[in-house]
Amino acid sequence: MVRRTRPADLRARLGPYHAPVRDRRLLLGSLTVVVAASGFGLLGPLARFAYDAGFDPLSFVAWRATFGLLCVLVVIWARARRGVAFVDPRRLPPSDQIGLVAIAASAIGLNVAMFFAFDLTTIAIALLAFYTYPALVAVVAVALGHERLDGTRVAALVLALAGMVLVVAGGLASGGEVTIHPVGVLLGLVAAAWQVVFVTVSRGRFTTVPAEQAMGWAIGATAVACAIATLASGGPLGVVFAQPGALAIVAFTGIFAAGIPSILFLTGIRAIGGTRAGILMLFEPLVGVTLAALLLHEALAPVQVAGGVAILAAAILLQRGAPVGETMEPAAVPSVEHG
Repeated sequence: MVRRTRPADLRARLGPYHAPVRDRRLLLGSLTVVVAASGFGLLGPLARFAYDAGFDPLSFVAWRATFGLLCVLVVIWARARRGVAFVDPRRLPPSDQIGLVAIAASAIGLNVAMFFAFDLTTIAIALLAFYTYPALVAVVAVALGHERLDGTRVAALVLALAGMVLVVAGGLASGGEVTIHPVGVLLGLVAAAWQVVFVTVSRGRFTTVPAEQAMGWAIGATAVACAIATLASGGPLGVVFAQPGALAIVAFTGIFAAGIPSILFLTGIRAIGGTRAGILMLFEPLVGVTLAALLLHEALAPVQVAGGVAILAAAILLQRGAPVGETMEPAAVPSVEHG
């Protein structure tokens, strides 16, 4: 007679080995998201340099996405040489095809809404509206049954959001002029909603499509849509050829503040889930404010330092590990990537 091992017995036997694997994946996934947030955090100072060089929001997004796409294509080519197959979207299930269209639309909507929000209202105000998205991601994840919002995650979310408010709002106390435009605030919230769509759809759909290929479609759609919009509005799309430093600015931005962080962000979402990824993405304003202090000589207020400490504390809380039995990623994503 063969004795069948019950799942509970199997978990008990594998527990000491399974926990380190889970914790290691949590740590690596978290570091991936933090690096992505750091890349996106470059965008504020780089956008300032780009506008000084003659770009407007739409032309800047179009060129940033173009160079981001070139970066992603290089990654796709390099991984193809290692045996990672190209996934034809036409062969995906209809729900996954819709998912790819949804993240492409969310990328376009987020960029357009956010950069027009920056044009209408004070950047700090627009960012305060946009960074409501981690809380919205958590609410949607719980409502859809994708994740559990335990006490640790609630505490981390509250800490991170409070830290973000201190970091961003600290800039408002610097004595500069503050412009609050209702449409600008609304556009910041619209951008947050698009980010929620991106995170939610990315975690559960088209999971057989490698992260770099999925982001290639999203960034490519953004480049095309914003280039067409710039031409239609008579924007300065050709400024990249007229100003000596303009090409270098958008090339650097596209690679390090679009292509690479976009791939890492999607990889992180798939590894640790939308709620954790959203919380850790609050490192983005912390990096942006710190770089502004270093590169643009903007003062770093004590309240902003306190906010940074709160965000770091939230990140430490998240490293306590996932509860036993919690799924750290969609079932269709292999826990170890080969190739």
